[in-house]
Amino acid sequence: MIEDPVTVIVQTRTRPGQEDAFGRWQARISAAVAEQPGFLEQSVMPPNPPAQPDWVILQRFGTQSGAVAWLRSERRQALVAEAQGLLAGLDDVHLVRDGVRGALPAPASAVIATRVRPGQEAAFRRWEQRIAAAQARAPGFQGYRFEPPVPGVQDDWLAVLRFDSEGSLQAWLESPERHALLNQSTAFTETFHTRIVRTGFDSWFAGNGTRQAPSAWKQNMVVIALLYPVVFLFGAMVQTPILMQYEGLPFWFALFIGNVVSVLLLARLVPWIGRLLAWWLTPGERTGWRRDAVGAGLMVGIYAICLLAFSQF
Repeated sequence: MIEDPVTVIVQTRTRPGQEDAFGRWQARISAAVAEQPGFLEQSVMPPNPPAQPDWVILQRFGTQSGAVAWLRSERRQALVAEAQGLLAGLDDVHLVRDGVRGALPAPASAVIATRVRPGQEAAFRRWEQRIAAAQARAPGFQGYRFEPPVPGVQDDWLAVLRFDSEGSLQAWLESPERHALLNQSTAFTETFHTRIVRTGFDSWFAGNGTRQAPSAWKQNMVVIALLYPVVFLFGAMVQTPILMQYEGLPFWFALFIGNVVSVLLLARLVPWIGRLLAWWLTPGERTGWRRDAVGAGLMVGIYAICLLAFSQF
């Protein structure tokens, strides 16, 4: 039987003042998981308060058995034990199968873990069908995953919700309809908790003067408009003539340096541009399709200018 790829979702919160120490520890565990058989890729999302106070780490494996082997490995257990003094509470660790609608990432997602009373699994499944139908009607809904427990690894039932924005997600989580359904579940559930996951470039746009992050497609257009000239100019003026030709660095290492510099520059450029484009990026305003079209046209115009200018090099 061929196993589907899976993603290990780890959500954890650090004690005040331990953020840097946790970042150094996370670098060690990232190096360890990279050597694990079946490991594919990892994404680390630092806290972005107030909406996301947790660290969120996504570790993707080719098979569930590979992911479980990593979670149970002595090397991981030793590293996790070292980090306990840095954490406020215990980690949330969940497995989610990839490749179907409703998997992470999304502009705004929530991971909901529920502990079901013994013998009440059938009642819980019937209730889960009702709440799944209700949330599918919620504005901004993009997808939903429902995962049963994994013996020895994950004791909770896991639901992953995907919405097009943080505002849409919060509107559903706080809706009277959802609270009424949650009240119906108390007879067959012991505990449940919800963690919100924000992905994409949200933290770079946090300073644009808006309460919520812009739509993902707008974020992507702005990042491309800045990333392309930064990468091109660094490559033409620094990477090739200085790092490779003068210093003699190999291409793979010079490219890595270029990527680091590009990310550091974008971390400063994107918030600044985001403030200038707040008239277009601001979510929730009923500005109509014309303003969206003007902003998108401006981005396309910037692309065209860059292509024309750089074609002369």
